Amino acid sequence: MTSIRTIILAARPKTLPASLVAVWAGCVVVSKFEQHFPQSGIRLDYLLAVFTALSAMCLQIASNFFNDALDARRNADTPARQGPMRITASGHMSPLAVQLWGAFFLGAAALFAVPLIQAQGWAVIAIGIPSMLCAYAYTGGPYPLSYHALGELFVLLFYGLVAVVGTVYVQLGWQPELASVYAAAFMVGTICGLLSCVLIEVNNIRDRREDATTGKRTLAVRLGDHRARGLAMAFLIAPYAVLHHLSEVLPGVHWNMAWPFAVLIAGILLHKIIRTPADKRMNLLLGLASLHMILYMLSLSL
Repeated sequence: MTSIRTIILAARPKTLPASLVAVWAGCVVVSKFEQHFPQSGIRLDYLLAVFTALSAMCLQIASNFFNDALDARRNADTPARQGPMRITASGHMSPLAVQLWGAFFLGAAALFAVPLIQAQGWAVIAIGIPSMLCAYAYTGGPYPLSYHALGELFVLLFYGLVAVVGTVYVQLGWQPELASVYAAAFMVGTICGLLSCVLIEVNNIRDRREDATTGKRTLAVRLGDHRARGLAMAFLIAPYAVLHHLSEVLPGVHWNMAWPFAVLIAGILLHKIIRTPADKRMNLLLGLASLHMILYMLSLSL
């Protein structure tokens, strides 16, 4: 019988801030406009926010399960793997069982999305169906995105723009007078996507040598180690480079007590990206990148 520990391992909890922080970011956008423009009638619905977060998290977990099973089927997880143990390749679960768990979490994501559909109708379905398909297509289907250097683009779109703007849409719907809110959501979504790209780039730098031998042509494989590390650093620095512009579209962005911690972790992460060898020691960077995402968003929230 499959243990809870095995299920948790396959869900990859260190990566889950990518989806949860994006939903949080969308809620921050709504909350900022609610606080600074009370006459606008904008209100944050906390129950919808919870269901949005649960649905987004289940989508990411489903994608992680499919990734585990399909990478093993393609022999992309070899004994030379430097990352955390994969439950399919290690023999802890069969590929079919892992994919069934992925399907279960897709179903859970759809179930949690029912209140969102009730709130905003067919547009939520139009967002949700492509998101569910891409959760599988990241490593599955005839043209797996992560095998063709499209992983970063996928993350930027779905863990950034779609997640943040979609969260705002679930909360507010669409009206022309909300254009400024969506402009802020678009920028915050881009920032979230970039911070999530740090996670995937670190992961791909660590696995670059193994991926090159198994036909997994990630962006890190195509760029090489040095340029891939430069790209990861650019993903990390860009959200700070646009802070001035963000403060112009999102009300209430100011220096607060959370920023020094965010900047400190960003500095440590930059140093680690430069210095850490491309092996299992880079696993620490995944936790740092997730922590940095949380601190950056906390800095915007206060």
